Amino acid sequence: MRTLAAVPETTSTGIAVWTTFLAVVSAFNICAWFLVAARLVRSKSSVSPALYAVRSRQLVLSALFVAGCAFRSIWPRADVQRICFHDSWLSSVAVGRSVASVAEMAFIAQWAVLLRQAAPGANAYAGAVTRISRLLVPLIVIAELFSWYAVLTTNYFGNVLEESTWTIASALVLVAFLMLWFQLKGRLRTFMRTSLFLLGAYFVFMCAIEVPMYVSRHRVDTLNGRPYLTLRQGLLDSALRRVVTRSWDDWNGEIPWMSLYFSTGVWVSLSLVGAPMRQAEAS
Repeated sequence: MRTLAAVPETTSTGIAVWTTFLAVVSAFNICAWFLVAARLVRSKSSVSPALYAVRSRQLVLSALFVAGCAFRSIWPRADVQRICFHDSWLSSVAVGRSVASVAEMAFIAQWAVLLRQAAPGANAYAGAVTRISRLLVPLIVIAELFSWYAVLTTNYFGNVLEESTWTIASALVLVAFLMLWFQLKGRLRTFMRTSLFLLGAYFVFMCAIEVPMYVSRHRVDTLNGRPYLTLRQGLLDSALRRVVTRSWDDWNGEIPWMSLYFSTGVWVSLSLVGAPMRQAEAS
């Protein structure tokens, strides 16, 4: 049976500002995607067919990520806690996690495509960059399995493993970008330098904040002897149970990563569509 908490009569000011921010950013991101798509269509006659095909692939993958993040912004939820903002089946953890899985696989595929196409420019490091590009998608498949384990069992240890896997993937991309940065020139080098900065910031965030947060949550649950669900129990629970809350205390632990993920993360995805690339690298 579905369990719902009473929705508070008023929404805290902080939560109202945050959800408004998410809605505005989502609308902006969708508009930005259409602008990027229009720009790509206009460029068709000025780039090689191979490069146009690569960027079209990136555009489709970006659409999945942009749409997934917009969905999660409008119907925010926290998986293990089973909390959500709206009393709707769209807010169920099973639906939200499924959307997130598709979006995240599309996002990591964008990075894999970029590295695979840029690898020839790494010269002596081309083989290493190619191998890294092939590792990214399998790594995140594993991360998604860890995430689903956490969602179904409500055990934060699955999140620890999930976020650690994402951290490893980001470290591999950092290494690949360093190899490329030493070999490339001009706009390509500038793009790689900016990407190195953002990836470095992400890596630090994951190591210093995100992974430790889930380690702390798991430790607290362990000390309190919290019982976990079986996978079978979790399937039904994740589909039916949702706790509607608009309390700052319930959401404040999710606000930092959600805000960055649904804004900066989407902008990175959009930037990958038009990433500068030598025509030869797209063949």
